[in-house]
Amino acid sequence: MVQSVQLSIADGPFAAAVREALHSSCAWHVEAVECPELLKQCANDCANHCVMVLDEQAFARLPLPLSNPGQIVLIARNDRQASQFLAQAWEAGIVSVVSEEDPLSTVLLAIMAAALRVAKPAISASRVK
Repeated sequence: MVQSVQLSIADGPFAAAVREALHSSCAWHVEAVECPELLKQCANDCANHCVMVLDEQAFARLPLPLSNPGQIVLIARNDRQASQFLAQAWEAGIVSVVSEEDPLSTVLLAIMAAALRVAKPAISASRVK
């Protein structure tokens, strides 16, 4: 099954590096979006099962409360002003936050972990049938 990722990162070179790393590591469908959509239909009709990789600006455009914060990976700045952003993310239930200075392997690991989290409900539901 191909995993889907919505990528909403303003830093073009960083977004391109993440996109390339996803394409070269596994079978990922990556869609660059200006404004992330929580209920957007992604590849393979996954709806809420898409992983969303967002920077601070994209996160600020999301409506709160989040219905599935586990599907989001935040890219945070590494400065003192990021503390308010990180507090808001924590209160929203975000569990995956990486720094824009982290190696791409760390970013990929966070994306893969989010993909496993969003796939769990679908796996559990299929076992119940």
